[in-house]
Amino acid sequence: MTLPIIKHSDRWGECIVRKDDKCTEIRWFDTTSDMSGHDFNRFLEVYAFVVEEAGLPGGLVDAVQFKMDTALMSMGWRDANIIPRYNAAGLKKFAFVMPAGMPAIGAAPQVEGPADFPTAYFGTRRDALNWISV
Repeated sequence: MTLPIIKHSDRWGECIVRKDDKCTEIRWFDTTSDMSGHDFNRFLEVYAFVVEEAGLPGGLVDAVQFKMDTALMSMGWRDANIIPRYNAAGLKKFAFVMPAGMPAIGAAPQVEGPADFPTAYFGTRRDALNWISV
């Protein structure tokens, strides 16, 4: 068993390489309640570098503790600047672990925006990792 490797950690979260689970992960912290849109974009750039460097087929975002106001996100910026990097890195699946009650949990995986891979939403980490590893 290979231990997970934390490639980046700051006040907002961690970027982790999980070779045994075939994925790179963002684990957000509840301090994201103070996060700006600029901070969010910078963190995604770091994570994209970790995805590129690791070359693993899965992406995982543990958003259970994510508290940033989603109105501060620019999905257009993410689609233009981050998703192409995930595509080029060869991501095959992207999973989110979400807080209970999020409507997309359990919906069929779908390709979102310019992604070349499906994204799915889960209520448990185990379910997300099981889906990524298949």
